[in-house]
Amino acid sequence: MDPAAVRFELLLPSEIRQALAQRSLVYLPLGTYEWHGEHLPVGLDGLTAHGLCLLAAQRGGGLVLPPLYYGTGGGHGDYPWTIMAGADEIRPLLRQTLRRLAAFEVGAVVILSGHFAGEQIEMIRALEAEWAGQGDRMRVRALAVSMATGLALAPDHAARFETTLLSALWPDRVRLDLLPALAEAPSIDPGGNEMGAQRHDPTHPLFGIFGPDPRRFDPAEALPLRDAMVDWLLGEAGGLARTAR
Repeated sequence: MDPAAVRFELLLPSEIRQALAQRSLVYLPLGTYEWHGEHLPVGLDGLTAHGLCLLAAQRGGGLVLPPLYYGTGGGHGDYPWTIMAGADEIRPLLRQTLRRLAAFEVGAVVILSGHFAGEQIEMIRALEAEWAGQGDRMRVRALAVSMATGLALAPDHAARFETTLLSALWPDRVRLDLLPALAEAPSIDPGGNEMGAQRHDPTHPLFGIFGPDPRRFDPAEALPLRDAMVDWLLGEAGGLARTAR
């Protein structure tokens, strides 16, 4: 299926009605504008969430809203090219989106956040609980990329996991050649701690990158990781199928 066929913003009203008649499910991808090293785009979180949602909708039905590129939390708010917002600023937009989708009699909404700071996850989980407490027929499931299970690589920030996953979705947006060469500038992490405070130091070769060295990226891992993520997302969405109208 053409990805454009599941992109809400590109569809005519009749096409939206037809798609939701087949599977009354809408994916809402979230991200932020955030530093992900010199080798990755600042919109990575939204690009990843959107890409995974598009693939899931193509395989399992439903539609995908455009990603919201404002996230909260994570301790990187002062990093270069990072634009964050507070949860109190983001939450009203998400609430209004859910209200309108419920008014359109959508059966279920899957929120998928590619930004998985604790504050972000707390915000979307609270929305899920809030919506469930209202007793509305539309069900809401709040997920983050970091919640996926059974993966060969553990989620990280701009390190090997996010580099590998994005390479399967937007291969031309991964530029490892822009990082210092591994042989010339090995990562020095006291005690081997790849999540330590030293990675906040702009002089560190992996400044702002938290997790295994992305310069050890293996292209062979990209598509299997992407497919495992989509399988997980479809499994989570499948639990909402009974709400289709």
